[in-house]
Amino acid sequence: MRVTVLGAGVVGVASAWYLAADGHEVTVIERQPLPAQETSFANGGQISVSHAEPWANPRAPWTALKWLGREDAPLLWRLRADPAQWAWGLRFLRECTTARARANVGAIVRLGLASRAALQSLRRELGLEYDQLERGILHFYTDAREFEHAIPQAALMRDFGCERVPQTAAECLAIEPALAGSRVPIVGGTYTAGDESGDARKFTQALAQRAALRGVRFRHGETVAGLECGGSRLTGVRLASGECVAADITVLALGSYSPLFLKPLGIRLPVYPAKGYSVTMVLPDGVAAPTVSLTDDGHKIVISRLGQTLRVAGTAEFNGYDTAINPVRCAALRLRIGEVFPALAGANEVDRWAGLRPATPGNVPLVGDMSGAGLAGLWLNTGHGTLGWTLACGSGRLLADLVCGRDPGLDASPYRL
Repeated sequence: MRVTVLGAGVVGVASAWYLAADGHEVTVIERQPLPAQETSFANGGQISVSHAEPWANPRAPWTALKWLGREDAPLLWRLRADPAQWAWGLRFLRECTTARARANVGAIVRLGLASRAALQSLRRELGLEYDQLERGILHFYTDAREFEHAIPQAALMRDFGCERVPQTAAECLAIEPALAGSRVPIVGGTYTAGDESGDARKFTQALAQRAALRGVRFRHGETVAGLECGGSRLTGVRLASGECVAADITVLALGSYSPLFLKPLGIRLPVYPAKGYSVTMVLPDGVAAPTVSLTDDGHKIVISRLGQTLRVAGTAEFNGYDTAINPVRCAALRLRIGEVFPALAGANEVDRWAGLRPATPGNVPLVGDMSGAGLAGLWLNTGHGTLGWTLACGSGRLLADLVCGRDPGLDASPYRL
């Protein structure tokens, strides 16, 4: 079939790869001059199945209230006259029950495990290099109450197959000795040995090159103006140039921008942008720096070693489609690094970045066709939130399996719209 994939981020490129592997004629349309120039450009760098606890959980409403009004808060909700924001917020609150949070953890872990295995298989098959490290992910805690909460969450993830194992403070320092210099005491942690880290942009661009060799056509610098319909079927897309690109199947992998293309068709997609920040620093010579990817759960920050740089990323700011970099929030990332790794407090920055992560209320991505919503020919692969890099290969392969009518090896129903 003729397949058009909209978006050349890590999710779109992974989708294109698996669809092309099934023999489809695939075209990727991307407004940027290269793949992975937006949400996949400078994210936290983690393949983190262990990060499956959704933002929507029983503690979330009270935590959000505690942080309300703090410009440097890990989660910042800027109230806007935006019906989509309010509708998303109400659906978020409905996902905060214990039962819904458990179901969402299960859906994220199952897809995450499949995705991590698919990534590892691709890396071996294609010889991809992207500053990857296979040293696990350590969640560390400097607040005893946060650590106490993490223990049952780790047990829940183990129930679903993710080996997130509690660690004492001493065991945390043995896993990552660079934490020994922290100015704030480490009280404990959890460790997932199977998780990984690496540069999502480098991976995406490397996979795009291999996909092009396989016959995938990339059309960069092309802006999608809208979707073309014939009755209850999507027939293709209309570009800003006026050209119409016909397709048997169109895959919407435009991240946070996906809802904007369905709204004119009367379809409300429960995806809202959550702006995340990152700071990338050059590691000074001779300074003890982490080599294990870290998650500072209390501050919602992830830390990954990418070659001779350190990527510090995190926070979530719900402020519509604003992509401006807030220096206060970047400074909060630097301040925390200075507390945990004092020797890196003055490290030079390579880049400050902000990107829009496409969040669903329960953090479970949307993967599947839209025929049930009365629009045949359109498929979704969006809504991955903070886990786009983690879930990209799994959701790309899941999409290809569903398109071909194959058994994907996991229940696909949690990912349907």
